[in-house]
Amino acid sequence: MSEAFEIVKTGIDFFCSHLVFFNMLFAIVIVFFQRRDPKSVWAWLLLLYFIPVLGFVFYLLLGQDMHKRKMFRIKEVEDHISKDIRQQEYRLRSRDVQELDENIRGYEDLVMYNLEAGEAMLTKDNDVDIFIDGNEKFRALMEDLRNAEHFIHIQYYIIKNDVLFNQIKDILIEKAAQGVEVRVLFDAMGCRSVRHSYWKWLNEKGVQTAEFFPAILRRLQLRINYRNHRKIVVVDNKVAYVGGFNVGKEYIDLDEKFGHWRDTHLRICGSAVLGLQVRFILDWNYAAGENLFLRPELFRGIEAGTRDFCDMQIISSGPDKTTQQIHDNYLRLINKAQKSIYIQTPYFIPDEAILNALMIAVKSGIEVNIMIPCMPDHPFVYWATYSYIGDMVMAGANCYTYNNGFLHSKGMIVDGKVLCYGTANMDIRSFALNFEVNAVIYDEKKAQEMVDIFQKDLEVCRQITRDYYVARRLKIRIKEQICRLLSPLL
Repeated sequence: MSEAFEIVKTGIDFFCSHLVFFNMLFAIVIVFFQRRDPKSVWAWLLLLYFIPVLGFVFYLLLGQDMHKRKMFRIKEVEDHISKDIRQQEYRLRSRDVQELDENIRGYEDLVMYNLEAGEAMLTKDNDVDIFIDGNEKFRALMEDLRNAEHFIHIQYYIIKNDVLFNQIKDILIEKAAQGVEVRVLFDAMGCRSVRHSYWKWLNEKGVQTAEFFPAILRRLQLRINYRNHRKIVVVDNKVAYVGGFNVGKEYIDLDEKFGHWRDTHLRICGSAVLGLQVRFILDWNYAAGENLFLRPELFRGIEAGTRDFCDMQIISSGPDKTTQQIHDNYLRLINKAQKSIYIQTPYFIPDEAILNALMIAVKSGIEVNIMIPCMPDHPFVYWATYSYIGDMVMAGANCYTYNNGFLHSKGMIVDGKVLCYGTANMDIRSFALNFEVNAVIYDEKKAQEMVDIFQKDLEVCRQITRDYYVARRLKIRIKEQICRLLSPLL
């Protein structure tokens, strides 16, 4: 025992004596070998200098820049899909009358950007149901799972082995026994509470599973960045889901800490389902090490919606991209706004471009409304959020805290014409570091439905007025300033 103690002590002494060297080495790497935003560079340098031990640990967990490295190179969309995209680009450029319908008039440039930057097809035959309650969403989802005949593709950032997934996994096992192909893709960090033996057991029951960015030695997760934050379900190419709900009891209001969980999820029927199917398969191919693009039957069976059609594009972003597509969509929508902007997000840590665009919109007479939670699930992120909300309040925006549980809804509505909702928060992490997916819907009826939901939420909100914000306690001011300094790292 004494020998082991001496070895550990020697290791600690070596680390402490060489800590300055390690921090200096990291500083050189950050400044000269990584193309980071200057604010992020200074934040890391200050952290390494003033809190050397914690700064060293934080850099190992958060600071390593794997951005756009080969580990994230994933197969591009197949040739026949790319061909359809090129044809749609041509029609847009030539101003084809059929292409320029009323829903996208005024947003042709955004449609074109999404085609060029992310190969996001514009589809016009989609039905969309909006869920804001977890119990309703999962009831509908489980009914769709029970009706599956060919395949079920499920991808969530968080899946907890609790009462909710117990219901879902019973359905998955039953469908797998019937010959339905069932695939479940999960993120290693988001699902760190679930034992690997559980996933192995599911595999034995016929449910295929794949882990995105697995931990070292199953438990040691050295990288918090670059997580797959997407939530996608596709069933037989007939129906798909995307939005903010993960899988856990808190999302169906069974966690006393959060109470009611207010989120937004979309159920989609129509050709936009293919966009989510392609997105899932790209991620599955990377995590599982196979190529499902060799299975053409997985891209068939798309059916048009049967009700009010919506024009839609499925957009995504992540470290494998050269552009921040979801960020750029938010920015372009803000700049195109003429009357109103509605934003719901659990985390509001915008970069300078988004913040300045919102400030300009407010000062131009555009009604800007922002809703955040009244409670933190991540304290550092929450107080950084509150700091930026203070900027918007002082600029003249209408800012609110949702006081009926926890607000996890993520999206924006502009001018009652276009909405962009999905998995991405309004923060730097979602814009640049995590893998995200959103739906851009060009439809006045759906946009107005989402505005009505926002207005209904205001009944259980508290407005953060200038007087209320200015009168906040010194303790809160200190929290804000510290967390804001760290915001490039959050």
